[in-house]
Amino acid sequence: MNKEKRIEIFTRLRDNNPTPTTELNYSTPFELLIAVILSAQATDVGVNKATDKLYPVANTPEAILALGVDGLKEYIKTIGLFNSKAENVIKTCRMLIEQHGSEVPEKREELEALPGVGRKTANVVLNTAFRQPAMAVDTHIFRVSNRTGIAPGKNVLDVEKRLMRLVPKEFLMDAHHWLILHGRYTCTARKPKCGACLIEDLCEFKQKRDYQ
Repeated sequence: MNKEKRIEIFTRLRDNNPTPTTELNYSTPFELLIAVILSAQATDVGVNKATDKLYPVANTPEAILALGVDGLKEYIKTIGLFNSKAENVIKTCRMLIEQHGSEVPEKREELEALPGVGRKTANVVLNTAFRQPAMAVDTHIFRVSNRTGIAPGKNVLDVEKRLMRLVPKEFLMDAHHWLILHGRYTCTARKPKCGACLIEDLCEFKQKRDYQ
């Protein structure tokens, strides 16, 4: 895929959704961090249902730490892997208080040092909360990047590095959100909605004729 095609793809995605954002509910960087930790192998809808009950009661490191692991589990028990996630969130809250003055750090290394925070979670927080160019490659972005030809790669890190290099600079800040939403609602795993796709004529997916 050439540069001109990529520019046209992202121009259309931007025109269709000029101010994309995450579908996780949050109002502070800390709320976003906790929501993203909870979202691993879970849906945003499921996480929002839990945090909509949790955050009015506890939405600071101190308040969640005060709940303790068992108290936190009561709020997040509908989410997959809630036992380990509760442990990680409590440990993360303690680290934020002790090492970062209860603030979410804005550096990748410091974010990735928090329990339950991997590269993908750090990228979401850096991009969405702190507006840094970063690409959190999940299953949707991995699929869209490979299927369309925008930035093919054998693994998640491959795709992340290629997207950071190949996405035109003017689109880099919001590309993560456009790609994830495109993968979630149009370029779906089993039956991509090619006939209703904004970028169908630019996409290099060989089988798209089967999905009209």
